[in-house]
Amino acid sequence: MESMLWTRLTDGRLCCGLCAHACVLSPGQRGRCGVRCNHEGHPLSLVDGLVTGVQSDPVEKKPLYHFLPGSRTFSVGSAGCNFSCRFCQNHHISRDPLEQERIRGHEATPEMLVEAALRTVCRSLAFTYNEPTVFVELLAATAALGQERGLPSLLVSNGFMSPGCLELLGPLVRAANIDLKAFSEDFYHHYCGARLRPVLDNLVRMRALGWWLEVTTLILEGLNDGEAELRALARFIRDELGADTPWHVTAFHPAYRMTDHPATRAETLRRCRDIGLEEGLRFVYTGNVFCAGGDTLCPQCGAPCLERQGWQVIMRTDTGVCPRCGSKLPGVWKL
Repeated sequence: MESMLWTRLTDGRLCCGLCAHACVLSPGQRGRCGVRCNHEGHPLSLVDGLVTGVQSDPVEKKPLYHFLPGSRTFSVGSAGCNFSCRFCQNHHISRDPLEQERIRGHEATPEMLVEAALRTVCRSLAFTYNEPTVFVELLAATAALGQERGLPSLLVSNGFMSPGCLELLGPLVRAANIDLKAFSEDFYHHYCGARLRPVLDNLVRMRALGWWLEVTTLILEGLNDGEAELRALARFIRDELGADTPWHVTAFHPAYRMTDHPATRAETLRRCRDIGLEEGLRFVYTGNVFCAGGDTLCPQCGAPCLERQGWQVIMRTDTGVCPRCGSKLPGVWKL
């Protein structure tokens, strides 16, 4: 079966419409993701129906802190990625399809995935581990079936999809955590093999679609943690997405082609969190390292509404209402 979102050009070439790269492929070529190809003039996905990992996770692990907090989500990952991040934490599944021309995994159908989610008492489906839009065919079919069965779908994505891909996913996705890897075109070019502007535009579009949004920035000391850059990033979230949008600043651990770069220190994350709060964001969280900054505090009175120890959540409220002052917390608290 032919894959989605392609345009036929002359001489057997195809233009992929999945993401902002818009790869033009001659017969026999793969796109920059390594998993979409031109097979004798026919557009094919090499990962349609292929998964590399499935498991029940705390929704906080995505991380999503304001979407059904304390619940579990059924995580689904495949292979390939349209970014080439030098610091990739999951490079064996993201980069091997292109660099090694090797795709590992096992077959799964939407029915199998939805049934497994229900069997493990998950309250949502999360498409994660690698960039989920590169397996959009399986994603869309599974999300549609999950929607029928009362399971909303979540994306953990780099946000580099095309407008056409976003239009396709719009009614199928309820929430997303988007990696905003830096606030610099130079960083995106040199460290991710991509561009910043399409990600910013898509974040605004996702907000207009009504998705619940949270944003994550992996902090690499000396590369994307300059004060001016972080303040500009925080202001973008505040002004374009809303001050109630949670921002997760998380620690880098040496990986892939940056094993010689130091791990992020807790004090650096605390400084990043302070910058976000100073710029008017109401919810800034730290992650990937033991560091105060994981609790959800009422922005009105400062009372702890959810306390987090790792992935464990102590629910001071399960209705989204502050137990001290009665203020309503932003997020999705019930379906």
